[in-house]
Amino acid sequence: MTAPLLEASRASLARHARTFHLAARLLPAAVRDDAALVYAFCREVDDTADEATDVGTAAVSLARLRAEVLGDMPARPLVAGLREAAERLDLPLRSAAELIDGVASDLGPVRVADDAELLRYCYRVAGTVGLMMCAVLRVGSREAHPHAVDLGIAMQLTNICRDVAEDARRDRVYLPSDRLRRAGVDPEALVAGTTDRRAVAGVVSEVLALADLYYSSADGGMRDLPPRVRPAILVASRVYRAIGVCLRSRGCDALAGRTVVPAPDRALWGTRALAACLRPEIRGAGARRAHDGGLHVALRGLPGANA
Repeated sequence: MTAPLLEASRASLARHARTFHLAARLLPAAVRDDAALVYAFCREVDDTADEATDVGTAAVSLARLRAEVLGDMPARPLVAGLREAAERLDLPLRSAAELIDGVASDLGPVRVADDAELLRYCYRVAGTVGLMMCAVLRVGSREAHPHAVDLGIAMQLTNICRDVAEDARRDRVYLPSDRLRRAGVDPEALVAGTTDRRAVAGVVSEVLALADLYYSSADGGMRDLPPRVRPAILVASRVYRAIGVCLRSRGCDALAGRTVVPAPDRALWGTRALAACLRPEIRGAGARRAHDGGLHVALRGLPGANA
């Protein structure tokens, strides 16, 4: 990785990712820099979609980025750095390409039919990042991979619950339409801002409960992390999960404004995460908890999802 790319990646992580920047401080220096590179790439994918002047331009730009990732055209410095890291770390470039495909599906209005469609989306835009991070963190056991996918899915579900109002303003509704309709909510009314906030809050509560299943599964893979990186991932997981705790404390009213975990609470959850490192099941003592394959039924057929 070139010095300018390294500095730009570090700056991107510090500027845009409060939780991950906090957790990354606990990583060894070399691992931290590789993590910053992957984060910068993920940010570039998001910005390519969100900052384009129109849907057509965004689609063309994402297609070019995907071609660079897969080596089908010359790569610009950030993607060249990712490709170098992929060769050095055995990082799966197919996961990077799948991430781009997931973000491309966001172009234009978004409506998600049901939980299966939601989970497939979460895998593509976040579970794939879990797989890339396994390489960055030097995780040797492939048994960790499904748990890493689950942590990415859980975090993305948390994002969706936090950002309901912001997404609706962009004509995007990620809360499953079948859940919304059972609660008496028309997805179009959510976009128009004319829906019952209490009914939407009920659906947010349901999706947060779904996220909890994936956070719990993610803990089953912590034993496979190298001891020096385990605290950082536990901190990221616990502090991110705290967004849902804060949302619940306000009745899951995601339309009241963006939920932010206050700094003292982030410190408290971070401390609890460090304490959790001492738990036998986190350290790998005792029998392994098998991954619940039922959590990945919806992901069948997606590249890398059941690797």
